[in-house]
Amino acid sequence: MQPFTHQTETERLIIRPLQKDDYTNWLTQFENRLPSQHQYDEGKMDMSICTEEWFHQLVDKYQKLAAEDKEYILDVFRKEDQAHIGTIDFSTIMRSDFQWARFGYTIHNQFWRQGYGKEAVKAALDLAFQKLNYHRIEAHINLDNEPSKHLAESVGMQYECTRKGFIYEDDVWTDHLVYYINSK
Repeated sequence: MQPFTHQTETERLIIRPLQKDDYTNWLTQFENRLPSQHQYDEGKMDMSICTEEWFHQLVDKYQKLAAEDKEYILDVFRKEDQAHIGTIDFSTIMRSDFQWARFGYTIHNQFWRQGYGKEAVKAALDLAFQKLNYHRIEAHINLDNEPSKHLAESVGMQYECTRKGFIYEDDVWTDHLVYYINSK
């Protein structure tokens, strides 16, 4: 299995797959999260199961998913101090004549309102089009998740539709907004 090593950089960020030696940095930033800021922010989390051995298995799992072209998980690091600030993931929906993926993004809430989300997502989308060869990428967003809608729009994604009963969340099928962007 060839390791997934694609990465990209911006002026302030490095976006790349996790490596096993990222454990302490990764764990520290999860532990430094602020309490939840809104409904879609997990805030502080119980990280007690996240041992170094668990983390190494997670890195191996991410590599396996990438090798199978199922999912590509890219983590976001700040250049100035290498702090782990979030994650962006791309899930292949269909290849063949479609080259279609779904993606999601999470920035630790202690790093919000500094432009990192927009900067990271824009760079990761470019990487997904240029290196992962997707043509269409969608974000599936809860109807009332204003910060996520704003971020999607800020990187050039367009609202396409609302899919009814689309994703099973909290024991109920929920409606989601579909935002998309195609390769240029």
